[in-house]
Amino acid sequence: MNRFILADANKCIGCRTCEVACAVAHRPNGDVTGLSAVNFNPRIHVVKGIDISTATACRQCEDAPCANVCPNNAIQRELGFVHVLQDRCIGCKTCVVACPYGAMEVVTHPIVRNTGAAVNVLVEKAQANKCDLCYTRPEGPACIEVCPTKALKCIDRNELEAMSAEKRRRAALDAGAQLYS
Repeated sequence: MNRFILADANKCIGCRTCEVACAVAHRPNGDVTGLSAVNFNPRIHVVKGIDISTATACRQCEDAPCANVCPNNAIQRELGFVHVLQDRCIGCKTCVVACPYGAMEVVTHPIVRNTGAAVNVLVEKAQANKCDLCYTRPEGPACIEVCPTKALKCIDRNELEAMSAEKRRRAALDAGAQLYS
C-alpha cells in the first residue's frame, strides 16, 4: 500500500499553512518570488466547515481511478506514489471526474509555444495537479513539516492497520461498558 497524507480534523485549525508550504515546495528551487494568486497551486487543500476544518490530499489509491482513466497514461505509480507525468498531460480533466476524493484538479500556467515562425506565442497550458508526497524533497512532505498543530501525518499500511485495530478495540470496550451499565 502506498503512503498518503492523513489529516486529523480534531487538530486542524484551518490556517492553510500546509497549502502555502506545498505551493512553495513545488516552485522551481522553492523560490517564492513571483508567487501570486494566479500561480498559487497547492496540491493539498484545507476544507472549512462551520465548526471544523481539515486538509484533503490525494490518497495515493492502490488501483488509482485517475490513472485508470487517463487517456495518455500521464498518471502512473512509481516509487511508491501516484504522480502525473506533466509532459504527457493534456488537461482533459478526466482524472478530476474519476477521483473519488476530489483530490485531483487541473490548473493552467503560461508556457511559450514555438510556432516555427520568428515569433513565439505565450499560451496557457492545462495540467493535472495532485499531491506527490513532495518526492523531490529529502525531508518529505512540506505540509507535514510546517503544520503548527501537527494535524498532518504520512501513514502507510502498518499505521493504517494499527489505527483500525485501535478503533475496533475502543468500539469493543465501549460496547462492553454499555452492557454492564
